[in-house]
Amino acid sequence: MLGHGSDTAPGAPGYRAPVSGIGTLGEGPLHAAIKQWLARPGDRFEVPVQRWVIDLVRADGELVEVQTGDFGPLGAKLDGLLDTHRMRIVHPLAAQRRIVRVDADGVILSERRSPHRAGVLEIFDRLVSFPTLVGHPHLVVEVLLCREDHVRSPAPVRSRSGRRTRDPGVRHLGEVLERHELRQPADALGLLGADLPAQPFTTADLARVLGVTTLSAQRVAYCLRLMELIAPAGKRGPAPLHRRV
Repeated sequence: MLGHGSDTAPGAPGYRAPVSGIGTLGEGPLHAAIKQWLARPGDRFEVPVQRWVIDLVRADGELVEVQTGDFGPLGAKLDGLLDTHRMRIVHPLAAQRRIVRVDADGVILSERRSPHRAGVLEIFDRLVSFPTLVGHPHLVVEVLLCREDHVRSPAPVRSRSGRRTRDPGVRHLGEVLERHELRQPADALGLLGADLPAQPFTTADLARVLGVTTLSAQRVAYCLRLMELIAPAGKRGPAPLHRRV
């Protein structure tokens, strides 16, 4: 288990703000904390490379991008840099999440554990943006399963139209629990937590094997197909079948 930072929210005793000296460019506290957690001696932060600014550049030249949301916005950067630079995309997922409500002064009003627990399979929700790049000799995708605090306002906020909207909150890193790397397409199979069916299967079959929703299984199958780990195998009624390659 790999620890970092504090599990308390801003305004609570023992809370530690991000270390100064690291550029933020408007980033959130989770993004900043992950950069600190990744940092090694000799690394540089917020480094201009061609027309982009890179979150962290290793002393050995590897470019590291921390991406807390969808991978789509990375497309242009990967197109422009991947053929000439070694790159690592680091994506944190909230394996454990605590909802912390604070007032305007940052004082904790309540806290509770969220029932949602992200698993490593959620990385496929992001990989749909560029599954064919997994296996590129210059690319590593690293998944961090984290314990996080989601700090929110005391109650639902009102939009300008007067509608009550849920405060999405701000993500804070408590601890990094696990880390997984994808360097080759076969590494994606190691994230499934189960073997692919030996016989041709539908995405509904895959959902049952993996213990996920059909939508999630469809995204997994899409990625595995473009990684050439599974292939079409006809149909069962109207449902397409897949087989292991």
